[in-house]
Amino acid sequence: MFKRLEIFEKRYLELEKRMYEPDVVSDPDRYQKVMKEYSSIEPVVKKYREYKAAQQTVSDSLAILDDPASDEELRELASLELDDAKKRLPALEEELKILLLPKDPNDDRSVIVEIRGGTGGEESSLFAADLFRMYSMYAERRGYKIEVISVNETGLGGYKEISFIVSGQGAYSRFKFESGTHRVQRVPQTESSGRIHTSAATVAVLPEADDVEVEINPNDIEIDTFRSSGAGGQHINKTSSAIRITHKPTGMVVECQDERSQYKNKDKAMKVLKSRLLKMEQDKQNEAIASDRRSQVGSGDRSEKIRTYNFPQSRLTDHRIGLTLYKLDEIMNGNLDEVIDALVTAQRAEQLKASMNS
Repeated sequence: MFKRLEIFEKRYLELEKRMYEPDVVSDPDRYQKVMKEYSSIEPVVKKYREYKAAQQTVSDSLAILDDPASDEELRELASLELDDAKKRLPALEEELKILLLPKDPNDDRSVIVEIRGGTGGEESSLFAADLFRMYSMYAERRGYKIEVISVNETGLGGYKEISFIVSGQGAYSRFKFESGTHRVQRVPQTESSGRIHTSAATVAVLPEADDVEVEINPNDIEIDTFRSSGAGGQHINKTSSAIRITHKPTGMVVECQDERSQYKNKDKAMKVLKSRLLKMEQDKQNEAIASDRRSQVGSGDRSEKIRTYNFPQSRLTDHRIGLTLYKLDEIMNGNLDEVIDALVTAQRAEQLKASMNS
């Protein structure tokens, strides 16, 4: 581990010099590339320097305590510093191990999120709308931007399905844990007898693809225009601005009808298609079963769940890590960090365990 840390520190010093060199300063793309690498290894180097400083404190304090010429006041101060540094070293080493864990290459990307009502009829569509509201509020808290791609509304204001882009540095690192089936237990608006029902909605999270990563042969796609459906005013009945793209080799179909501009709808639909193809390719490379986007979220059945939202008890349970919180109102209002932080911690613990066993 410490050999790797020395390499990181050496590279950090090289980059520190590079960013002031004329060929880098004069080239915005080159400068951005240097800064990106510099920023990515800076936390590791700073923590390593903190660790080395604590080690130096231990060494200096021991030297003072071993020196018969040291006066009592200096020895007392050295003893206190020695105890403090010895306590900090194990925690610093643990933090360094975590910082050195392999990073998900998608973590810094923006994401495309797709929510669909599953088992439970109209109530599952209403819950899908609640999840969209929760994610929108969470994105706002994190400083991310949300753009709706397409939406299929129900008569009661629910969503049979809704797709949207969450733009911002690190969006995928936070939203990736949301993929799966979300189960809700509550008394539906449509229930007159007051009985608690169980419904489900599915969420798929795709890292947004860069244009350079996914090339699509124009001959492989079929583009159709149609009139938007659902809410949107008179405009939707007059122009065929909605776009449907079919990727013939895979059979993937993407629709976008949120924008009034046909060009903007096409641009958004292509983003979704590229992200789905990128995800499929990454899944193949990882030898994952989820090469098909739908396997990411299962069938939408009540039994396949990552999380349960129990409204009568104000309880949220994340079944992957056994986390239960009794603050459902806060969570549904976008306070998701406590849940996601716990999932990040659990993932890191698993990675640490795997790295120690390998």
